[in-house]
Amino acid sequence: MGTLRALWGSTHPGPTLVVTALAIALGWAAGLEAWRTGMLALAVFAGQLSVGLSNDAIDAPRDFAVRRTDKPIARGEVGLRVAWAAALTTLVIALAASAVLGWGMLALHAIALASAWAYNARLKSTPASIVPFLVSFGIFPSLATLSAPEPALAPAWAWAAGAALGAAVHLTNVLPDLEQDAATGVRGLPHRWGPRASAAVAAVAVVAGAVAVLFGGAGGDLAGIPVASWACFAGAVAAS
Repeated sequence: MGTLRALWGSTHPGPTLVVTALAIALGWAAGLEAWRTGMLALAVFAGQLSVGLSNDAIDAPRDFAVRRTDKPIARGEVGLRVAWAAALTTLVIALAASAVLGWGMLALHAIALASAWAYNARLKSTPASIVPFLVSFGIFPSLATLSAPEPALAPAWAWAAGAALGAAVHLTNVLPDLEQDAATGVRGLPHRWGPRASAAVAAVAVVAGAVAVLFGGAGGDLAGIPVASWACFAGAVAAS
């Protein structure tokens, strides 16, 4: 039980649960059957687990260096081999569940996960650190529409809203860790801009995402997700 608890703590539980909940909401708004919504939730949940676990496994040397006490791997509660095994296992589950829903869903979810893993592995320390968030969050609404019996990409406004909120999440999510990141050589886009500029741009991005939903989503697929839900989604992920 101790190992499972430590692994769960390494998955970034808050964002994992919030993103899974939004996937369920998007599935409902897209009119998916119950089993399709459940499979979508499983795919997204497992994918988020893999992203969180790989993030902490990759960051372990840096976390040890700055003596972080908020991560189970850095505290020695779970070994790196176990964490990597769990990350790869959940990745396979995510892709397998996606395949059940169709090749389009599998392809786009694979791209979203590859983008997130690329951020963990390298891009978080570069000026391009925001790109994986634009890609993965932009893709996210299409995971629901591609899970339908007649799959289709989400409308352009949903891509725009997802990308805008992804930018906001990235720019705010790293703010509490700026000093620790600087000590270990992590210099992504928010680190280069600084906290004030990052927070300001994040606020603009949230507004832009809300505007995209408000005006683009009127009457279309996924319009059942209120603007407030998208804004709360971004805030909850960032706060986690």
